[in-house]
Amino acid sequence: MITRPELTEPEPTQPDGSSEAATYQRLRAHLDTLKLGTAAEALTGVLDTARDQQWTPTATLEHLLGLEVVQAEARRLAGRLRFACLPHSWTLAEFDFAAQPGVDEKLVRELAALRFLDDAGNVLFVGPPGTGKTMLARLARAAVNAGHRVYFTTAADLAKRCRKAALEGRWATAMRFYCGPRLLVIDEFAYSRTAPDPDANAALFEVINRRYLKSSTIVTSHAGVASWGDRLADPMLAAALLDRLLHRGIVVAIDGPSYRMRAHQQRSDQLRRALTGPGQP
Repeated sequence: MITRPELTEPEPTQPDGSSEAATYQRLRAHLDTLKLGTAAEALTGVLDTARDQQWTPTATLEHLLGLEVVQAEARRLAGRLRFACLPHSWTLAEFDFAAQPGVDEKLVRELAALRFLDDAGNVLFVGPPGTGKTMLARLARAAVNAGHRVYFTTAADLAKRCRKAALEGRWATAMRFYCGPRLLVIDEFAYSRTAPDPDANAALFEVINRRYLKSSTIVTSHAGVASWGDRLADPMLAAALLDRLLHRGIVVAIDGPSYRMRAHQQRSDQLRRALTGPGQP
């Protein structure tokens, strides 16, 4: 009968009288091996602070690894922002609700809590050009900050990329790309007035249909939903799109002054005052 040797726990290695400097070097090497670069770089300062403030070993370790966690989160956020392709770094805190009375501030701040993502809900921002629809799509930035995968595109660019993918035999790949993000923002929906492209319409519908009840979509449009049938030159398609978007959707109607026109007026006033001098009308 063959007996198997008993397995025993390895004895912990002892420093064997090695100096504190050697112990420090081994600790630094461990951090480098584990690719904890931020902790490795901060090690000397953290140990000095721990000695001066008499931190416990647990507190020292927690502080050291906390620095690594903060840096790791910053890298992940930067990666999500690169993928999202947001047109600006705006945040909701920068939106001037007082200057745009046509926006329901309470509703927008409720949406900023991102609970609609849990229900795969959608948001439609509808209003005239320049009223802040795209800026309000900065809800996407809040979603990125919260750790969600987000992608921003225009309806025209989405259609163009899908058309190209279809010609190159990559239709399924394109659909997986647009269906992957937790939140997809489609800007300038139903923007074109002339010669709507049936292939573009089909691509938009396919993306919305595949995301239906699975992931959330934000759509901005300066055309009221009642006119989408005419804009797309396909009332049945428009009805099918709206059916899916509005099933778990919220429409945020914006009816107020144009941000661009207001900025233009302010620049004109400044120039006029500069030319006429102080105290002149």
